[in-house]
Amino acid sequence: MMIETWQLRQRQSLPLEAKITFSKRRIEDFYNHYDGQVYVSFSGGKDSTVMAKLVHELYPNVPLVYCDTGLEYPEINEFVKSFENVTTLYPARYDRKQRKWVRMNFRQVIAYYGYPLVTKEVAKNIEYGRKAKACGNQRMYDRYINGKRFNKKTGKDYTYMPLPNVWMPLFLSDIPVSNRCCDVMKKTPFERFEKETGLKPFIGEMADDSKEREMNYLKTGCNAFDDTSRPKSKPLAIWTEQDILRFIYETKLPIADVYGDVIRDGGGV
Repeated sequence: MMIETWQLRQRQSLPLEAKITFSKRRIEDFYNHYDGQVYVSFSGGKDSTVMAKLVHELYPNVPLVYCDTGLEYPEINEFVKSFENVTTLYPARYDRKQRKWVRMNFRQVIAYYGYPLVTKEVAKNIEYGRKAKACGNQRMYDRYINGKRFNKKTGKDYTYMPLPNVWMPLFLSDIPVSNRCCDVMKKTPFERFEKETGLKPFIGEMADDSKEREMNYLKTGCNAFDDTSRPKSKPLAIWTEQDILRFIYETKLPIADVYGDVIRDGGGV
């Protein structure tokens, strides 16, 4: 399912009431497709709190799943505890020698993998660009550093996100850089949970968050049924930051204290 950029912009310009209806329809589609075998990926943040509200207005018994990375504000942890039916996960990596999962804290993740410097995209390009350079793989080097890759099967060049020139000194340095931090701290615990339970996630991502998330939305839409690696639903994908704040304000939705109060300013929120 491919969506055009103009369609996304059109949906992002809808009034909040229309977006609520849009999101609830996507929630219903995903819930019914998997016969209710779903869960809410819950961070305790304002976005996932809004998503949990929408899901529970339709299906109150859908569980919340929270990953305690050890980096959250105390207010976030306390806020999560105020909800019922919450499962808590912890970061871990699989130790092949011990043949078991070993819990890791942030300090251990950084020491083992490297620093997630700048952004996840930049860190990934640096990590894989370095590996490509070390083994002499020019095609992969072009993919992660120059943003281009030739596909032998199709005979075409494909364009990716290149490493910005401003970060080339970091690429050439000996500072350990990796985007694996997010995988170990958040992604892997949830994927492991999904494999063990068979549940599929609602994720509070918006296309407005980053260019990568916008591109992902254009490929799959809100419900990624065809993603064989990890089917997921992103019912808030067409929302913006202002929509989130307006929803919280208008519905008087409780959020974690760390965010402070949402107030109206000059006619807006």
